[in-house]
Amino acid sequence: MSYHSARDHVGDLVLDCDVVVVGSGASGAVVATELASAGLKVIIVEEGPNIPSAKLGQMRVSESIRHVWRDGAFTIAIPLGDTPAINVTMGRGVGGSSMLTGGVCFRIPDPVLDTWERELGLVEYTPKKMEEFHAHVEKAIHVEEVPKEMRSIGTNLFAEGAAKIGLTVESMRRNTKGCNGCGRCNFGCPHGAKMSVDVSYLPRAVEKGAQIFSHCLVDKIVMDGTRAVGVRGRLLNKRGGAPGDRLTVHARRVVIAAGAWHTPLVLERSGLGNREVLGKNLTLHPAFRMLARFDQEVRGWEGALQSAYSRTLEPEGITYTGLFVPVGVLGATMPGVGLELAQNAKKIGHLAMFGGLIHDLGGGTVHRGLGREPYVTYRMAARDRAVMPKLIRTMAEAFFAAGAREVFLPVLGMRGLDADALKQLRLEDLPGKRFECASQHPLGSAQMGSSPRRSVVDGDGRVWGTQGLYVVDGSVLPTSLGVNPQLSIMTVATRLAWRMPPISAS
Repeated sequence: MSYHSARDHVGDLVLDCDVVVVGSGASGAVVATELASAGLKVIIVEEGPNIPSAKLGQMRVSESIRHVWRDGAFTIAIPLGDTPAINVTMGRGVGGSSMLTGGVCFRIPDPVLDTWERELGLVEYTPKKMEEFHAHVEKAIHVEEVPKEMRSIGTNLFAEGAAKIGLTVESMRRNTKGCNGCGRCNFGCPHGAKMSVDVSYLPRAVEKGAQIFSHCLVDKIVMDGTRAVGVRGRLLNKRGGAPGDRLTVHARRVVIAAGAWHTPLVLERSGLGNREVLGKNLTLHPAFRMLARFDQEVRGWEGALQSAYSRTLEPEGITYTGLFVPVGVLGATMPGVGLELAQNAKKIGHLAMFGGLIHDLGGGTVHRGLGREPYVTYRMAARDRAVMPKLIRTMAEAFFAAGAREVFLPVLGMRGLDADALKQLRLEDLPGKRFECASQHPLGSAQMGSSPRRSVVDGDGRVWGTQGLYVVDGSVLPTSLGVNPQLSIMTVATRLAWRMPPISAS
């Protein structure tokens, strides 16, 4: 048996392996699979539950949120200054946030890699040198272009309007195989078509001998001098999933893949990492959605969830991506109360939706909290704050160009607006706290670099000043990407895994 639940274990649990990987998401699954395939004895420890993809795909949206979304999808980055409160959604389970993505797969953009090479001294991170890693992951997770015929009516309407105002809309690439466009990607695919790591990578790791232990909360890294020799934590085997008996994993190499939200906590509690940098530089890709009502029936939930995007405004830090949210969630977020809310909710069948994100400069900090979760603050950079009005207004204008009757802006307390009302509205004058904002892309809180004074890990993911200790998740990406990061994280993780020395020499 290779999948174990510590929830069912009685007493302390002590394990031994060559490599312990903390976290089973996009990065942890990749590294565990690559190292197990190289013949190493690998143990993966995961805080969340193990819910097979077939079972997840049959859950109601509310069940999915309750079981595999961290904090029931209510995690907030606390705003500082003129910044919106940002709802940051993350997965918590075997497969991590990979289970909850829309499947979007972008390579690390060449301009981003150029910045890493020129400004940060990461000379091995060039488009040419990263090509083999990108290609390897794309094959493993079956990245393919979404056919135009799988676009929803809402997406086609946005594309029609976007073309009229000078935006180019392109087909998205996603990690799917046999997708029928049911639009359920974020809550588990009912048809097993999304090739998240619990489907594409972890079974291969298990086939090569890796073992996965769910319901394990890692507190600290165990060090022998400067060498990492294991991890300690608690089994979540008490009532309600509370920490209970002790967990100890002895290992010859420790790989941290707990994500940008939690990796800094593990390092800090262990007394490791450059304190001047650790937990800082967090980027989020602050994102905003736009709803538009048309006379025609749109049924925006029919079609691939994320099938098209536009990067025409990327030079200004803006990327637009298609999306739709479940009808039940959408209905609850419509403006008004009582009868007004009910009337607005009846419009859902006529609503189209699109979203936009900011290629942000950072401004987030991960702080150690009183319990198991951190509290995270985020101060939006002045440049990013200035971009928000244009990002939002342009989406509305695209929908009006396609014939929309009214739009619902991501502004708290604001009713629907027609085209004339939009022209009269000065979005620039609204305070940041009025905007609804979300993120699915926390990055950069344990960034890599060429100098131990300005980074937490080196270009190979090794924590400066240590031996046998690596960080491989999105926290090491030193800047935001301006695009969905799933493929980028997996690509960097592949490179880091392939660059690790033989275990006897680590």
